[in-house]
Amino acid sequence: MSLTSPGKNRFTGTDNYVATDDLKMAVNAAIALERPLLVKGEPGTGKTLLAQEVAASLGRELLSWHIKSTTKAHQGLYEYDAVSRLRDSQLGDEKVRDIRNYIVKGQLWHAFESDKPTVVLIDEIDKADIEFPNDLLQELDRMEFYVYETRETIKAKHRPLIIITSNNEKDLPDAFLRRCFFHYINFPNEKTMREIVDVHFPKIKEDVLGSALTTFFALRDAPGLKKKPSTSEFLDWLHLLLNEGVKADDISRIDDGLPPLAGALLKNEQDISLLQRLADMARSGRRI
Repeated sequence: MSLTSPGKNRFTGTDNYVATDDLKMAVNAAIALERPLLVKGEPGTGKTLLAQEVAASLGRELLSWHIKSTTKAHQGLYEYDAVSRLRDSQLGDEKVRDIRNYIVKGQLWHAFESDKPTVVLIDEIDKADIEFPNDLLQELDRMEFYVYETRETIKAKHRPLIIITSNNEKDLPDAFLRRCFFHYINFPNEKTMREIVDVHFPKIKEDVLGSALTTFFALRDAPGLKKKPSTSEFLDWLHLLLNEGVKADDISRIDDGLPPLAGALLKNEQDISLLQRLADMARSGRRI
C-alpha cells in the first residue's frame, strides 16, 4: 500500500470557511499522525462543512457517509445484494454467474481503491449503535478489509483523511477514541462570529450586525433554554433580517421577549414560552 507522505498536505483554511488556528492544527495533526480526526461540537458549528472545505483546500475528492440510527459498519465497506441476485436467477439472467455484479461498494471501498488520496466524512457517528465505531477499528487501522463473497482483500492505495463528526448524543468506545485525534469546536465568540458573517454577508451594515450579535448572544445566555440557537441558525436569521430590511433598532426591540423573525433561531415552543415569561417578569420588576 502506498501511503501519502503527511508532510505534503496541510490545511490552511479557505475563503469560504473560518477555521481557528486550533482547528487547522487539529486537521494537520490528523494528517501527520495518519489517524482519523474526531470532531465534536454543538450542532450548527460547521463540523460537516469542515470536511468539505478540507477536501477543497487539499484538492481531494470528498466521499461522504451520513450515519443513521439503522446504519451498520459493513455498509461503509460494501453490501451484498442477495435479493437482486435471487430475482435475476429466477429470470434466468446470465449475470448471476458473477457474484461481483451484486456487490455494492461503500464509501470506504471507493476511498481505498481511489488512485488519489481522498477525504472521507463519517458524519454523526453517534447516531449509530454503540458497537458501530468498534466494528470499524480493524479496517481503519490496517487500511484494508476482506470481501467474503469474492474471497479478496481490498487494500488502500492511498490512506484517506477520515473526518468523523459527533454531536455527543452518546459516548464513543474508549478503544475507538484511542485511535483518533480529537478536537472540540468551541462555539464562536463575537470576534470569530464577525469573521464568519463577513464571509457570507460582506456588505452588511455595522449597526445591523452589532444589534443582531447583541440580541443573538443574549438569547444564547438566557437561562433554561432547551436548544440554544446555533451559528447556522444565526446566519439564516441574518439573511431574513436583511431580506426584510429590518433596521438595527427593531432588531434589539424585544417587546414580547422575542426578536423579529424568531422562528429562525428558536425551534421549540418551550423556549419561546420561556423567553416570553422572562420578559414578563422583567417588565413586572420581579427577579428572575
